[in-house]
Amino acid sequence: MKIQRQKKILELITKYEIETQDELTQLLNNNGFNATQATVSRDIKELRLVKISTGTDAGSAVKYKYAENNLTGEIDTRLGGRFKNILSDTVIAVKCASNIVVLKTYAGMAQGAGAVIDALDVPTLIGSVAGDDTVIIVMATDSDAVDFQKSLQKALNHNRK
Repeated sequence: MKIQRQKKILELITKYEIETQDELTQLLNNNGFNATQATVSRDIKELRLVKISTGTDAGSAVKYKYAENNLTGEIDTRLGGRFKNILSDTVIAVKCASNIVVLKTYAGMAQGAGAVIDALDVPTLIGSVAGDDTVIIVMATDSDAVDFQKSLQKALNHNRK
């Protein structure tokens, strides 16, 4: 039942702009799933869903909706403003070699950048090690490393504008 419910959640968040767990719970119940807010909360965590901006409504307030957390989408969606600032203020370069991504930082800043990278909770990230001015990130495959490097570089470039 859990697998079917989680498949339905993914279908619903693709079809509708769902802003709250209560909305998602109601939609699940309307579609024949007996779900509580606590169950939906666990499912959201297991599916690693994120909230992304949908723009603004008529009152100029920013609206958010649940979405799948795909690394190839935007690392930006996983990072709060403070984390974005830490990365953009500390990272000098992002390079890739095989399944390893290397971040070069200003002296003494690698630990902070490494903590931010770990907070992303990327499933294909095997581990990271931070020194004084370098963070080494081991990814599962060469292509995962390339994707991660490109996404991280894009997020850094976007935040520095």
